[in-house]
Amino acid sequence: MQYTKAMNIASPIRTTGHTVCPHDCPSACALNVDLGGDGRIGRVRGAADNSYTAGVICAKVARYAERLYHPDRLLTPKRRKGAKGAGGWQEISWDDALDEVAEAFVKAEAAHGSEAIWPYFYAGTMGQVQRDSIERLRHAKRYSGFFGSICTNMAWTGYAMGTGTLRGPDPREMAKADCVVIWGTNAVATQVNVMTHAMKARKERGAKIVVVDVYENATMKQADLGLIVRPGTDAALACAVMHIAFRDGYADRAYMARYADDPAGLEAHLKTRTPEWAAAITGLSVEEIEAFARLVGATKRSFFRLGYGFARQRNGTVAMHAALSIATVLGSWQHEGGGAFHSNSDIFRLNKAELLGTGYLDPEIRMLDQSQIGRVLTGDAEALRHRGPVTALLIQNTNPLNVAPEQRLVKQGFDRDDLFVAVHEQFMTETAEVADIVLPATMFVEHDDLYRGGGHSHILLGPKLVEPPETVRTNLFVIEELAKRLGVADRSGFGLNEREHIDRMLLPNGLPGYDALREDRWIDCQPDFRTAHYLDGFAHADGKFRFRPDWENGKAPNKPPVRLGNLGPVSSLPVYPDQVDLIELADAAHPFRLTTSPARNFLNSTFTETPTSREKEVRPEVMVNPADAARLSIAGGDIVRLGNGRGSLRIHARVTDAVKPGVLVAEGIWPNKAHLDGEGINVLTGADSPAPHGGAAFHDNKVWLEKVAE
Repeated sequence: MQYTKAMNIASPIRTTGHTVCPHDCPSACALNVDLGGDGRIGRVRGAADNSYTAGVICAKVARYAERLYHPDRLLTPKRRKGAKGAGGWQEISWDDALDEVAEAFVKAEAAHGSEAIWPYFYAGTMGQVQRDSIERLRHAKRYSGFFGSICTNMAWTGYAMGTGTLRGPDPREMAKADCVVIWGTNAVATQVNVMTHAMKARKERGAKIVVVDVYENATMKQADLGLIVRPGTDAALACAVMHIAFRDGYADRAYMARYADDPAGLEAHLKTRTPEWAAAITGLSVEEIEAFARLVGATKRSFFRLGYGFARQRNGTVAMHAALSIATVLGSWQHEGGGAFHSNSDIFRLNKAELLGTGYLDPEIRMLDQSQIGRVLTGDAEALRHRGPVTALLIQNTNPLNVAPEQRLVKQGFDRDDLFVAVHEQFMTETAEVADIVLPATMFVEHDDLYRGGGHSHILLGPKLVEPPETVRTNLFVIEELAKRLGVADRSGFGLNEREHIDRMLLPNGLPGYDALREDRWIDCQPDFRTAHYLDGFAHADGKFRFRPDWENGKAPNKPPVRLGNLGPVSSLPVYPDQVDLIELADAAHPFRLTTSPARNFLNSTFTETPTSREKEVRPEVMVNPADAARLSIAGGDIVRLGNGRGSLRIHARVTDAVKPGVLVAEGIWPNKAHLDGEGINVLTGADSPAPHGGAAFHDNKVWLEKVAE
């Protein structure tokens, strides 16, 4: 069926389908989808009977039909014709396309060994089957390993270093809190359900909402107390709050004596971490810090909702751990509606060994860092683990030519004549544009899959609701067909369809399978109150929360393999919660700190192709404080240039007091081509590994700023 723009108009509703938002957001919202008699979807709504989604979803997903029926959607396999990136394509059959991909992989392996092929993927879909099946092919063929560092590491590590695991109080308990602290996440833009439950607490209990972030965003505007800190200084604020708690009697000493490793040592350490000390670092006033500390100290039901902003600064692991420690100093964990929550990722009992093909995993195969794809493809010896080159890529669910750091290196790597690239995509992204083979992919309502929500407690089924175009294929199909051509299709885990994979993930652990989930729609895996609140002890051997983390050997959900060791300047991490300036501090040559925060109408590089999202975001801009703008003779709408040692770009200025002096914010990952010089904001971001387990510090950049002459 040829899709046209007119097909965005929904026909009369025939029925309602039930599914899950697949995009990489912790909410994994339960969805109700209007289905027309013509087999097309209409409006998408949040499922009111799911206790976390509670009927609320973001506007960009609500209008998903605009994306599904977009006239520019990829519908046929294509072979590059002419130079890379020149835009010349020839339509080919699926069989021919897959034959060519397999042939290229065989040639790459013959020339440089199996590690020359690097299957590269990420969270464009959070569906377990469609996202993770690529790992089974990787392990069966001994292709280069994939260290998925780009999103979670600093936040996950900082949280688990304290608690020993990645779980916490039921996030629905926010609605039962008397104070909700939203720290390091613009929830209105990226986790709308956080706001649902926080606003319920305000309405029903008179709860106060505190927001801690680096600029006045949409979430900050909902706050009773908004705290705008300088980027990378969250730990200083957390330390001052704990200093005040000890000083003024808010600290729950009896609780810490039972549940924490070294409260006396922490108290002594914090003696000098005064509000005055923190004010000088964070840019907050002493009065703001005191007010925050009094509020959470006097409010037993304080719920600290800690976000992924902590994963975007080089000192983010330390900052997450420091913010988390406040709940332990105050004893907030003891109370319903109290404690600290980041992710429930450790509560789900999915048996993924067969899906991932972990039985084939060879620990001697090198692991390459996702965040360092630019360095890998340009031959950096350390990034390549001092082994041979990568000469072939299979890319699913991600768009590295837009979203990866060090974009000039990424572009240089993809431009190599000896690099073969196959991209399985829904649109002709900038990564697809430089591929040799492009394969059209299904969208979430067109296939079966299983989801889990790190931001809540549900495993959810996303069944196929509508038929895809005849020439579009699932991720699983591509992996299965390549396995046949590459000689591994007879191995365990291959030859199964989505429903069989779902059953094999669920049934061995006593969870209901596909058929039962089709009726029930989700499984609530939330632990009981005592377990969730660590009332029988934290998940370390001695049951104690760690004020003194073991940064090198402590528990962490996404450690690099042992052969990689710890990453980044681990020796510089502090003994106790503290401010450590492992960030790109502003200096005389680079007097500004730049963050690349999420845009409300985009999700990484997804939705940048839909007209409504683009119209609402208008154009790439950088926010500049009025004082900085006046000093540099910059007016709103002027073209300015940002730069650092990695590169520079031109962009329009938006003069606003939403940012503090010395801080710049560029929202959204606009396509490179949407920028004035065809280079996007990730030209300025770095791929060096933060301590202790790597990551990508997208919000941690020192830059210079100048007005561009007329």
